[in-house]
Amino acid sequence: ALPLGELAAAFAALPVFPLFDTAYFIISVLYLKYEPGAVEMSRKSPFASWLCAMLHCFGSYILADLLLGEAPIGYFSHNSSVILATGVWYLMFFCPMNLFYKCVSFLPVKLIFVAMKEVVRVRKIAAGVHHAHHLYHHGWFVMMATGWVKGSGVALMSNFEQLLRGVWKPETNEILHMSFPTKASLYGTVLFTLQQTHWLPISEASLIFFFTMFMIVCKVFMTATHSHASPFAPLENLVCPVLFGS
Repeated sequence: ALPLGELAAAFAALPVFPLFDTAYFIISVLYLKYEPGAVEMSRKSPFASWLCAMLHCFGSYILADLLLGEAPIGYFSHNSSVILATGVWYLMFFCPMNLFYKCVSFLPVKLIFVAMKEVVRVRKIAAGVHHAHHLYHHGWFVMMATGWVKGSGVALMSNFEQLLRGVWKPETNEILHMSFPTKASLYGTVLFTLQQTHWLPISEASLIFFFTMFMIVCKVFMTATHSHASPFAPLENLVCPVLFGS
């Protein structure tokens, strides 16, 4: 058996394209299809549906580029990723007899894709913090903001994405009511920032490995049990009254 350090290093070196990226796109577009009116929109306006799907797949890159003053459509120069995401979108909405959707939404299969998506999420958080650290060597908050939006994906752009679908739900603002992935991405980016600035005595590979395992366990359990309860709730209920009086 590999020592833990070597196992973590091997895991962190795993390429995410195309296998893990495909799982990420499948789950992202699957959640888009769950949205009310998404199927009808795909028939009435396929282009709007495709745009929404691209936001679900690449929204984190767009937001991170905006934060860092880079071209927000820069990631769309990765033709292979865009073509792959487009193929997933087409199969999800237009596959004959809805076969693709039925296969990927079958719970045992879906749980595998959910786990694989978390691998990509944690890599994106780590990459976002690393990239921001390269640009702003002492900018802790820049690193945390960049890692957070890279991990949160389209959630922080949900109101804009809803407008593309002709829906306006300001009460669903993700910052006001954070979902578990958004909150976990925030906590995770703090850990990666501390690691990047040498305040957390652990290797980046080990942190990627352990945080990915944590995210996989939580998300797979929540998806399997259809639970929306945050694993952070007990700790938050203990700490928040002390720190924030609520």
